[in-house]
Amino acid sequence: MSDTHTTVYLYSKCGTCRDAMKSLQRKGVVPDEVVDIFETPPSEERLSEIIAKSGLPIKKFFNTSGEVYKEMKLKDKLPGMSERDMIRLLASNGRLIKRPIVYDGERVTVGYKEDEYENVWKRV
Repeated sequence: MSDTHTTVYLYSKCGTCRDAMKSLQRKGVVPDEVVDIFETPPSEERLSEIIAKSGLPIKKFFNTSGEVYKEMKLKDKLPGMSERDMIRLLASNGRLIKRPIVYDGERVTVGYKEDEYENVWKRV
């Protein structure tokens, strides 16, 4: 029995998120928690933890194709921001976060690419 707690942060009306959930199901991954990223974005502390575990640059966590990102002109603003300010910004608005995020305390995926899910979330 696994002691990992798998959380999926998604937006239920997002087709990519639905595809990601189907992919996880096919791999036998049953999330312990599914969180609507728009209603309940991860806290600053949780985001810091996820970003650190992912090994990815923080910019990979921004939904760069989203309306809010574009309205806030973040393409121009992010380079001048501290990591702490970026995390605060992400935690303040789930629409800014690239989705879905799947996190089990060790492994992290951001967005959905089937080949990545195949490598990260395959049955152990």
